[in-house]
Amino acid sequence: MSEYQYYEFTAVDRPLTGRERAELRSLSTRADITATSFVNTYEWGDFKGDPRKLMERYFDAHLYLANWGTRQLILRLPKHVLDPATVAQYCQGDSASAWTAGKHLIIDLHDEDEDGADEWELDGHGLLTSIIPVRAGLAAGDLRLLYLAWLRCVQSEDIADDEPEPPVPAGLDTLDAALTAVAEFLRIDPDLIAAAGSTAAASGEPTAAQLRTWVAGLPARDKDAILTDLIAGGDSHLRSRLLRRYRDAHRTDAPAPAATRTAGQLLATAAELGAERERRDAEQRERDRIRRERSAAAARQQHLDTLAVDQPAAWQRVAELIATKKPREYDTAVQLLVDLRDLAERDGDSTSFQNRLAELRAAHARKPSLLERLDVAGLDT
Repeated sequence: MSEYQYYEFTAVDRPLTGRERAELRSLSTRADITATSFVNTYEWGDFKGDPRKLMERYFDAHLYLANWGTRQLILRLPKHVLDPATVAQYCQGDSASAWTAGKHLIIDLHDEDEDGADEWELDGHGLLTSIIPVRAGLAAGDLRLLYLAWLRCVQSEDIADDEPEPPVPAGLDTLDAALTAVAEFLRIDPDLIAAAGSTAAASGEPTAAQLRTWVAGLPARDKDAILTDLIAGGDSHLRSRLLRRYRDAHRTDAPAPAATRTAGQLLATAAELGAERERRDAEQRERDRIRRERSAAAARQQHLDTLAVDQPAAWQRVAELIATKKPREYDTAVQLLVDLRDLAERDGDSTSFQNRLAELRAAHARKPSLLERLDVAGLDT
């Protein structure tokens, strides 16, 4: 199996300067480098740079995957939009960790599965694009990504079975496309996600009417500040910051949380859900098999009904095919004889068929290729 490594970095909050791009070029002469991205694929050798340091200095998102099973997603956000203490509640193991660098908080999500190494044709292009919207959601106060990170730790056995789960964010049972892409990329067990989301509250995304009501109640000085920031364009996270403020203001409206579960309880529930799903899948496969067999049997009967209309013509066709002395025509003749045998058995006329078959074998006794085909098809006397 040939080597494959894919590196992609993306700058979201600000473009790279010309000097920064030159610095990145010194790390790779083959990479595709733009004002907002760095992409490179390796089929031999290794990347000279340190992804962690690149994230600290240049980029806001990074995706890495290798065909021996390693997958990594790193996101960087300003500390003023995401509290490190909140992140620490969820990132508790090797599979999910976080650190601060200057004004930023960096989250590293990791899956190492050498036993399930990727043997399919890998192509990392487009994966980060499908995932990166989760960064804006996280900045806006949607903590579902962090909970998925905690589940990755649970699945990787980074967390003890008796460890209680962190707060369950609303909407965990209805992941959007970007969060689903994260879960698939990190190979988080869908049954584990379903077990965790079974008690989650509804997503509670605000409607336009709810937002209008909330905005109308904001102090005038706050509205002035918001409009100033919007016009100045200095805060790329303005929308996310406002949505997070809205969520914070309405957290008291959320239903009381369910009793805290442990990592072990979630794993046990996931196992039960998986077993139930496998049982349903097996039942569906059996129903599909029976349906296919019935459909095939009905088609077979219809074919025999058509053959029964003019059996003499069918026997004549067998004789014509054998007369060609061609292997392919022999195969067609043998299949037609099988059909005539089945028709005779169905209609209780097997004796007549066997007599005609014996005559046919005697007439062509010097054709070993034909006789061998008849024997293999069970057309002996």
